[in-house]
Amino acid sequence: MIIAFNKPFGVLSQFTSDSSSYRTLSDFNFPKGVYPLGRLDADSEGLLLLSDEKHINNVLLHPDNAHKRTYWVQVEGAIQDSDLLPIRKGTLSIQGRKLLPGNAEIVNNPDIEPRNPPIRVRKYIPDSWISLTLIEGKNRQVRRMTAAIGYPTLRLIRVAIGNFMPKDINIGTWREITSKEFDSIFA
Repeated sequence: MIIAFNKPFGVLSQFTSDSSSYRTLSDFNFPKGVYPLGRLDADSEGLLLLSDEKHINNVLLHPDNAHKRTYWVQVEGAIQDSDLLPIRKGTLSIQGRKLLPGNAEIVNNPDIEPRNPPIRVRKYIPDSWISLTLIEGKNRQVRRMTAAIGYPTLRLIRVAIGNFMPKDINIGTWREITSKEFDSIFA
């Protein structure tokens, strides 16, 4: 069984917590025996897969498999296409490690649900949205990448894994995926 969950802001990608300041996956009535395939930080949102099939985790997450994940990122500032070149060319280094190239595009007016709580808004500083598709997943990589190019992340949403991009799962809800959707994850 594979479950697609639209993880809200402020939820840990685990079932237990030492901290009472965050909700966990145990708050969402998942079937027994499932666990997250990968992770999203508590302050990140979006698509998280869960499964009771342990072998899938390695297929999805091992860097040798170059499995793509797509994020929509709201950044502070009016980003220009040329600002995304270091991401596309793979010339960024974070914590002494060179990152692989990623696909980076500006997104105009993405159709997304508002975040609860809302992001901070600055009266005289605009914000922009970008789409990033990466094949590696270092700790807080997207946030570090946008900061490295001069645009701090305000909101981060994973919208797709492979070619699976569900649009029918509201924030905080989940459903089992179909066999066709499963195939699209690995396409």
